[in-house]
Amino acid sequence: MALESQELRKAGLKVTLPRVKVYQILEKATEGDHWSAEDIYKLLIEQGEDVGLATVYRVLTQFEAAGLVVRHNFEGGHSVFELASEENHDHIVCIKSGRVKEFSDPVLNQRIEQIAIEMGYDLTSRTVCLYGVHKGD
Repeated sequence: MALESQELRKAGLKVTLPRVKVYQILEKATEGDHWSAEDIYKLLIEQGEDVGLATVYRVLTQFEAAGLVVRHNFEGGHSVFELASEENHDHIVCIKSGRVKEFSDPVLNQRIEQIAIEMGYDLTSRTVCLYGVHKGD
């Protein structure tokens, strides 16, 4: 059984072709890939898949509810998706192109944990997002 089928079943979702195809696209994403539903739809069409945009939205919503993906809502109301992971990472967004990049900084991670402890919190989640203009854009 393919890995994506196992992940879908583990999340309590029936294995369907659209779910498998969307999961495969998200699985192939590199560190810098954060795709919107429209981006995923375009990639599926390029692959010759017969799937509608509404189906992609529905699958992503189901994946989010099942904890398979994380939806990020950056400024401008732009939602992008990535597979859920245990590792902490943060994002930097180019306000000109909309491109989203991930980064992880051990010093920042440690400082965030220290701040939570100093303030008497057990940290359960966090969001750090930097905004700027990439010099190449």
